[in-house]
Amino acid sequence: MTYKSNPYNTLHIYMLLLLFTFNLVSVFSQSDIQKENIRAKYNSSKLSVFNSELKKDYDQSRDKMVRLAKANGWTISETLSNGSFVELQDVGEDGAPLYYTTLNDNVNHTSRADALHNGGALKLGLNGEGMQVGVWDGGTALKSHQEFGNRVLSADGSEKTDKHATMVMGTLIASGIKEKAKGIIYKATALSNDWTKDKIEVAEAAANGLLLSNHSYGIKTDRVPDWYFGSYIKISQDWDKIMYNAPYYLMVTASGNAQHSRDNDTPIYGKNTDGFDLILGFSASKNGVTVAAAESDIDRKGNIVNATVAGYSSFGPMDDSRIKPDISGAGTNIFTTSSTGTKNYDVSSGTSMATPGVTGSMLLLQQYYERLNNTYMKAATLKGLVLHTADDVQNPGPDYRMGWGVINTVAAADAITNEEYSTVISEDELENGEIYTLTVNSNGTDPLMASISWTDPATGFVNRGTLNDVTAALVNDLDIRIEKDGKTFFPWKLSAANATAAATKGDNKVDPFEKIQIDNAKGEYTITISHKGNLSTSVQNFSLIVTGVEVTQCNVDMPSETNLGEAGDESVVMEWKEAPDTLFEAQFKNENSDDWTTEYTYNNFIELKELTIGETYEFRLKAICTENIGSDYTPKLTFVFEAEGTELQDALDYETLSTDSQMSISVYPNPAVEEISLEGNISSNAAYSIVSTTGITVKTGNASAAKIHVSDLSEGLYILSVQDLRGVKSTKFYKN
Repeated sequence: MTYKSNPYNTLHIYMLLLLFTFNLVSVFSQSDIQKENIRAKYNSSKLSVFNSELKKDYDQSRDKMVRLAKANGWTISETLSNGSFVELQDVGEDGAPLYYTTLNDNVNHTSRADALHNGGALKLGLNGEGMQVGVWDGGTALKSHQEFGNRVLSADGSEKTDKHATMVMGTLIASGIKEKAKGIIYKATALSNDWTKDKIEVAEAAANGLLLSNHSYGIKTDRVPDWYFGSYIKISQDWDKIMYNAPYYLMVTASGNAQHSRDNDTPIYGKNTDGFDLILGFSASKNGVTVAAAESDIDRKGNIVNATVAGYSSFGPMDDSRIKPDISGAGTNIFTTSSTGTKNYDVSSGTSMATPGVTGSMLLLQQYYERLNNTYMKAATLKGLVLHTADDVQNPGPDYRMGWGVINTVAAADAITNEEYSTVISEDELENGEIYTLTVNSNGTDPLMASISWTDPATGFVNRGTLNDVTAALVNDLDIRIEKDGKTFFPWKLSAANATAAATKGDNKVDPFEKIQIDNAKGEYTITISHKGNLSTSVQNFSLIVTGVEVTQCNVDMPSETNLGEAGDESVVMEWKEAPDTLFEAQFKNENSDDWTTEYTYNNFIELKELTIGETYEFRLKAICTENIGSDYTPKLTFVFEAEGTELQDALDYETLSTDSQMSISVYPNPAVEEISLEGNISSNAAYSIVSTTGITVKTGNASAAKIHVSDLSEGLYILSVQDLRGVKSTKFYKN
């Protein structure tokens, strides 16, 4: 047994500077170059062989399907009275016909994706520009609809325009000509395909760099034997193999709408009227994300008031107790595009509508991560991030109705923002017999949460006809534990034998995602990741996500106590208050120049060089905690360089300074609803910043203003900092 320790080092100045440089030239989208970067990480020969196998299997199964359909008088396709389209697509290994079927509030608001859009609460300006999503469905979307412009491509040449596909496409990329219909990624492009050769086409697209695909359809539940429900079958295995071979690609599927169908007469738990054990086919894959429909009340500040599973949404579990569905999203009464005309719209409900809400939100998170890191997340990281940050509703932990909860795109984006500050997002690998350890300090404010996610190999157990077989489909069983003072904390787990029971904590032997939560965490903890038995692949990649930790002692206050130090013939030293783990960005320029000279240091001083006697210079300073998190610049300080006689100047009210050199501030009303006012001896050039508890600066401005509007802030606690030459003063206020 070997140990691999990851101290999660604090920032290194040179790495930061490189990241700054790279981000200046980042395209912030999935360009051809970025797709090529993904392809370069794949084993192209292995992918080619696998794609050839899929095509061979397709031809063989298609011939078999046509023969059996003729012999048994099976209908090839039909449209049901409820509008669902049904089509024979495959034959199970037991000869059962496998029919694909479409699976018929505001999606943006429930997922909180609108907070990432232009004008959204997070002010990130993420709308899907340059990103691409794959959509497979019963046909292709109406490309000429006014909401799509020229952003829908018929990738497989299908000429069949489909009502359901058009609705799904609108939920994803509708531009918002009619505001209620605006999609999650309303500036992205989409590859529209019918489902006839879905595995082959997806495998090829994934090999070419596709990140996400949406599948709002599934196998019709009233036309298969009971043993199919909750089973890991060959179809599940094939999709897992696609994702394992292309580890940046993630499939997102609907859980189904069969909760009250009574189609499974022998569920692994309960009676056929209870709604359990109804997930099957590719929705049962280990590595994909399966989406349930939630009916949620979200207040105007983006907080979940309450949430329940929709009355139609299919429940898990998988027969081996795996947690399915994985996540939930809004799916009821969704206003979206219609195929009946280029300017027509419709309202639809179902897990079909919940699924694109999740897919689009995940693509926004990929866009944001790439913007900050110049690379995309692996699929396991993206999946883990979304499950890790979901709103946990009803009982603590996951359940078989709504998975890990309702997707919260804001919380996931905050975790990305706070990487290396209060979040760890790490992609690593575990070799046979190796143990990975990481020591962290809780931040004492938020729950300490740690999770691991991995794309599991597809080889291993496949059910070929056994009813309610509990054999685990998991191949490489990784384990996460947290230890403190001799106590071990375990991850959540569920049991199919008691599907209505609340989640417990223990050894999870079935899920490729494990999460530990420690409320009221204080002090230092050790996270350990290990594995059982031998890894089938000798090495297993995994993604680790940790939140609620203090990765650095840095804080986002503006630097204070700035003073001039020793002066030379052509230089002067600028000094300020020390701050641990803080990188400082210092800028100075001649007052007649437009260009700032920028230097970085971890010290609390810097030497400004090549100055000219008699010239006036300006200086400003900011603190940087991570590439994404830092303070605002201090107010500009000016000085006339006179070698030994140089003195700082600024536009402060020196009369105020002389009568009371210590700044004082107070804020009222507190709590606040619409606006706050500042009181105290605040100078005319003082600057303010409002920072959330997650470290994000949400507002800045001149502190001498009479009032600061806060009506657009979400409910919660904020830190208000005011900075001038005398230093910085901070106070807290609560926004209702």
